Amino acid sequence: MKGSITLVSLAVASVVSARTFTVKNSCSYTVWPAMFTDLNVGSALPDQPTGYISAYFPDISINNSPFCSWEAPAGSSVTFNVPDNWTAGRIWPRTECDFSTNPGPNSCATGGCNGGLLCDPHTGTGVPPATVAEFTLSGGGTTDNYDVSLVDGFNVPTTVTNNVGCGVPSCPVDLNANCPSELAVHDASGNVAGCDSSCKANLDGNPANSPNCCSGSFDVPATCPSSGVAFYDYFKSACPNSYAYAYDESSGTALWDCDSSLGADFTITFCG
Repeated sequence: MKGSITLVSLAVASVVSARTFTVKNSCSYTVWPAMFTDLNVGSALPDQPTGYISAYFPDISINNSPFCSWEAPAGSSVTFNVPDNWTAGRIWPRTECDFSTNPGPNSCATGGCNGGLLCDPHTGTGVPPATVAEFTLSGGGTTDNYDVSLVDGFNVPTTVTNNVGCGVPSCPVDLNANCPSELAVHDASGNVAGCDSSCKANLDGNPANSPNCCSGSFDVPATCPSSGVAFYDYFKSACPNSYAYAYDESSGTALWDCDSSLGADFTITFCG
């Protein structure tokens, strides 16, 4: 067993990367961080899996958090390497998960993904509602773009910081506490576990042609202003430095950028 663990450690250490990412759980409860890369956009992958090695080495841990299974108890953190050109990457928290009986998208109260603990590499983007940290590093060769997105709704307060003084996207407020009843998502105990977007809640009854979804005849910024999106102000006023709907760039506080030459390392903090 010791030899097997050494092999895993060497495999992880051998990955060469320009960036370091840290995911911290500052919540008072356990979360299960998930990660997804859109392989239709880019092929660079972080060296942190979301589950598979734990099946063989359940005792491996880093910073008191079960490495690879990535169940993150309160106060834990995990640090891993990310390629300098990671494109269309997403990291988000999952809550109230049980992968033993239902290893699929509904194995968590919020944020579950196809594949269960290990999100499917092609379809594991996560089930809304979920607060999502999004990254495209070295976009256009010169700029890191990143944000905290509420386009898929909200489940856990999330903040993205860096070590080079660039901007800090965030949604540090618990939006579940006052989530409008039309958007509230309840867990098995009847508690509000997440707050859907107006699109996911299908408030206008036609997601294929919806101002809430910026779809159909509303699929460009000119025809999908924030004023036409139900409950936009609820999300944006509480979390002004977040991406509150599909075309929120005009707010000036949705999409953040950093000079790629600075080689920023990023920290994603839940409940921080």
